[in-house]
Amino acid sequence: MEPQTADRTNSTSKSPSTPSPVASFVRFVVCGGGVGVLSSFAVPLVALTMPWTMANAVITVASTLLCTELHALFTFGTGRRPGLHRHLQSSGSAAAAYAVTCVAMFLLHAVQSSPGMLTEQAVYLSASALAGIGRFLVLRLFVFTGTHTSRRPSGTVVTLPRPTLPREAVSTAC
Repeated sequence: MEPQTADRTNSTSKSPSTPSPVASFVRFVVCGGGVGVLSSFAVPLVALTMPWTMANAVITVASTLLCTELHALFTFGTGRRPGLHRHLQSSGSAAAAYAVTCVAMFLLHAVQSSPGMLTEQAVYLSASALAGIGRFLVLRLFVFTGTHTSRRPSGTVVTLPRPTLPREAVSTAC
């Protein structure tokens, strides 16, 4: 018989390493912003060896992969590296955020034919902030919830723990 323990935790409670929403958001901004700043320096360097648009695409893909790793391990505290499914979901949210900033700039230029640089920056940064908040919510609520299960190949045997009865139930049942 296996020993019984007095403290049982609720399986739906958060693990002690899961950061609060505020801590996660701060980490999200630091990780995303830090990688963004590094990417802004990396693109011109990589563009020395290839066309700028290709360099931008390569750095964007690399930075999105790096951010997803950081968000899984550090920002949302999942305790494990993200799999392909989470990388795809994260990439989708990054693409949606990119689309939001593009639409905002398109609308600005549709409303005002030649806006000033300050207006463009204000619109772009506002759209980026809103897209970032949306992306944070998508990642926190859907991608890195902690309830995502990995798919097992067919034929994999999963061993479940043996249920144990309290000692009182065992002694009265015999």
